[in-house]
Amino acid sequence: MAIYSVITIFQILKRRTRHIVLLSFTGLCLLSTAGFELSKVYVNSFGEINEQEVNLAEYAPCTLNTKAAALTEPTTFTIRENLPRLDGATALYPLYASASFAQAVYPSGEYQPYGADSVITCSTTPEAYKHLLEGEVDIIFAAAPSQSQQEEAQRKGVQLKLTPIGREAFVFFVNRRNAVKGLTITQIQEIYSGKTTNWKEVGGSNDRIRAFQRPEDSGSQTMLQKVMGHTPLMTPPKKDVADLMSGIISWTANYRNFRNALGYSFLFYASELNHDGEIALLEINGVRPERTTIRRGEYPFATAFYAVTAGSSNPNIEPFLDWITSPQGQELVEKTGYTSLK
Repeated sequence: MAIYSVITIFQILKRRTRHIVLLSFTGLCLLSTAGFELSKVYVNSFGEINEQEVNLAEYAPCTLNTKAAALTEPTTFTIRENLPRLDGATALYPLYASASFAQAVYPSGEYQPYGADSVITCSTTPEAYKHLLEGEVDIIFAAAPSQSQQEEAQRKGVQLKLTPIGREAFVFFVNRRNAVKGLTITQIQEIYSGKTTNWKEVGGSNDRIRAFQRPEDSGSQTMLQKVMGHTPLMTPPKKDVADLMSGIISWTANYRNFRNALGYSFLFYASELNHDGEIALLEINGVRPERTTIRRGEYPFATAFYAVTAGSSNPNIEPFLDWITSPQGQELVEKTGYTSLK
């Protein structure tokens, strides 16, 4: 419009030509606007996933229509006083709060996952370890501690005791439209070290790999560091770090922006607790992440999860841990969706 004004003031072109220029410019503006709007409508036609964390209230113990697993026979162990204070990872809440703990062992009552005064809470793995080291809870249910969490325990003079209570698969996933169906351990290490940056290098399309990560000290990030072994883990852009476990799933599922994404989580969380049909779990070294392959020792990223204690004086802790690893406790591990120890 500025150029047109100059042309008009100085009458550089004939009036007819000036009008043609103005009409052509207006037409281009309308076409570009229409193209942008149509493109936006097309992009918006793909579903967008909610990034909010799963609704743990659905698994709250001792409530009507709870999704908690239940025993087929009366429990052989109960606690009526000196209730151990529990905390843990989001992915394990349906197990430690709903099924094998509160619903089967604790007295009936209201146990809110985020209640400040609740004896059973869920504050994610990093926060749960902090609460345990500060003596605010008696038992947490989580993956093994990270190196920094172990060092923090040593600084505080706290001895962490890890009791295995079940097994789980650490899984990697892509958007379901991605042609890649599996990766090797070496390929994963090369991707997360920054050596491999394009999907065509691992059998996919010519597209940059956007490898999402989780925050330091989260259970899944600690597991990724173990997968990397001695291979240095690249430092990701801040925008590629998902604060919530659900975020890394929804970002990968969201074809609108991240069809080139790669993410990771744990099998139960990704396939049941926060299931999304827009992601596809990858085979690792040709093995699918399933309970059968975990049980047989075939899936390479199978790992134990733990009840972690730190020297609490509560007299019910050891009997409670014994019950969790008993046939009844392990039955609930299976019914919830994890793999039992035996």
